[in-house]
Amino acid sequence: MKGKVLLLGIGNPSRKDDGLGPALAARFEADCPEGVDVDANYQLSLEDACTLSEYEKVVILDASAKGDGAFTFEEVEPDPAKEFSTHLILPPSILSIAREFFQAEGLLYVLGMRGYDFESFEEGLTEVAAANLEESEAYLRGWLTEA
Repeated sequence: MKGKVLLLGIGNPSRKDDGLGPALAARFEADCPEGVDVDANYQLSLEDACTLSEYEKVVILDASAKGDGAFTFEEVEPDPAKEFSTHLILPPSILSIAREFFQAEGLLYVLGMRGYDFESFEEGLTEVAAANLEESEAYLRGWLTEA
């Protein structure tokens, strides 16, 4: 096993609030607790199933267009997809693949940060999403001390 925990930021920083995942990942890369690895990408891919098998816990950091609060934090249950696209693999499917093909035993979580503008082609977060990023970071740092 590489480390105890992997933080995996997902999203496109060139699409305003879709960059929340990579933005939070960048903060942890700059100030990362011991035993925590950080990575970021535009989307989940099949290769991530293998990566999941190398950690006790993986937290996907992603923007969410839904929710009343600043963020949600949920454990993911595996769900084998009957079909998927290489352009869209959801966390339950990737966990199912990781367990079936790579004997992954770790836990998978999604930290979904509320975003508002996903259509603009420019970098930078909206003011509200930036505030949600702050709350999400504080929560995750606290969670990591207990993980």
